[in-house]
Amino acid sequence: MKNLPIGIQTLTEIRELNGIYVDKTKILHKLIATGKYYFLSRPRRAGKSLLISTFKELFKGNKTVFKDLWIEPHWDWAQTSPVIHLSFDAMDYQTQSLGDALTNALNHHAKDYGIRLKTKGFKQRFEELLIALSKKHGRVVLLIDEYDKPIIDYLESTKIEQAKANRDTLRDFYGILKNSDAHLRFVFITGISKFSKVSLFSHLNNLEDITIGRSFAALTGYTQEELESYFAEHLEAAAKTLNISLEELLEQMKIWYNGYSWDGEVRVYNPFGTLNFLKKQEFHNYWMATGNPRFLMEQMKKQTHFNVENISVNSIIFEKFDIENIEIISLMFQTGYLTIKERDPRPSHYILDYPNKEVRESMYQFLMDDLAPSIYRKDTGRVMLDLNEAFLTKNLKKVRKILESILADLPVEAYMKQTEGLYHGLVHILFNYLGVFIQSEVHSSQGHADSVVETPTDVFLFEFKFNKTADAALIQIEENDYAGKYRASGKAITAIGVNFNAEVRGIDDWKEKMI
Repeated sequence: MKNLPIGIQTLTEIRELNGIYVDKTKILHKLIATGKYYFLSRPRRAGKSLLISTFKELFKGNKTVFKDLWIEPHWDWAQTSPVIHLSFDAMDYQTQSLGDALTNALNHHAKDYGIRLKTKGFKQRFEELLIALSKKHGRVVLLIDEYDKPIIDYLESTKIEQAKANRDTLRDFYGILKNSDAHLRFVFITGISKFSKVSLFSHLNNLEDITIGRSFAALTGYTQEELESYFAEHLEAAAKTLNISLEELLEQMKIWYNGYSWDGEVRVYNPFGTLNFLKKQEFHNYWMATGNPRFLMEQMKKQTHFNVENISVNSIIFEKFDIENIEIISLMFQTGYLTIKERDPRPSHYILDYPNKEVRESMYQFLMDDLAPSIYRKDTGRVMLDLNEAFLTKNLKKVRKILESILADLPVEAYMKQTEGLYHGLVHILFNYLGVFIQSEVHSSQGHADSVVETPTDVFLFEFKFNKTADAALIQIEENDYAGKYRASGKAITAIGVNFNAEVRGIDDWKEKMI
């Protein structure tokens, strides 16, 4: 049984360690044969680095690592090219300036090719290296991984000035590419976001963005067919360990780790969660380990924008944005928290949603811990279990008590600003997290009650008000007939009106009514 390449991002190491490599070389061949300048945006841990590594070995002519892969008989192995591979994930720009980190990286490449750079400064050295390499070894292949990481890493408000400084450095660096076409054979750049005011997109007007669309939707990640083909032995082993059928295993894996799409049709598994599951043979949220997106949490709170499920957006949202004007939905899409669920019937529109249970649970966990840290200290899972039990036993007093304990932990400034969105946001997160954690059916959307919790025997319709009355909330539920779609279920339906009050810093009015 071949090894699972967890944490391995280079093709040579995967092949040397008898690891599983999902063959994407046919798609890579198409890219090289049909274009020259490419940009690909994908979230972290999605396989971008492995993709760059594969390109690198291909252009270096390392035929042995491609043994038995599709491209082996379809590539001219005698035609090699010098490769400049810049990985910002591997650069040390934390303890030195980004300019110095770039200079060191360029010096390293120059030394490898026996070139002595004479100019000063990273811009001049970059240009000199491209010219010298192309003269000595032929046109250069430029591979840049995580091009925007020096910006992404500093998006929190306390670090934003560093993000701007790094953006300016990158603008100067990428600006060299504008007049370097004669020295370049192939350029492939990966990143998370399309930041404006970085000359990459304004100067390289021939840079083809292959992020969205059917042609390269399966370039990273595993399709269902690839999962079942390449990992067959590991799937059988996991099913045996969990004492379930292979069909049930695949269905659960699809719920947990599948769902990423960049065209609304082709869906892929995230490699990180998939490989970790097959290794540990336990359904678990592995996405949390990719890091806490502090800047994303900060923006969601700042904009009081928490309800992001099943939203329709124009395709322009996938385009570039700037540090000074961060669009929260665009940011969530680019960082992998949202994906294309389907094409909207309207032209150039898409429906976005969380890709799978793993990512949805991660987002709710991050938000709950950030908005109500006392829940984190008490164990979020325990709180969710208590809330679920309260609904199953129709103990609405206990539901109210849990809600009040969470709301009491909101920061004082939230009450001072009297932000209705923060109350609604926290409750929305709480109820939707309940749905993920317990697999209850929980709804929340426009045209319906603020939150609906459906158990095997009951439907609870919640409407929330801010500095008004619970009666006003109940009237809204009745006038809009929020119960209509649930009457045929035969379940007991309870309307619950809740009013938040800034002065008491919590719930001051709660009324229930059987419908």
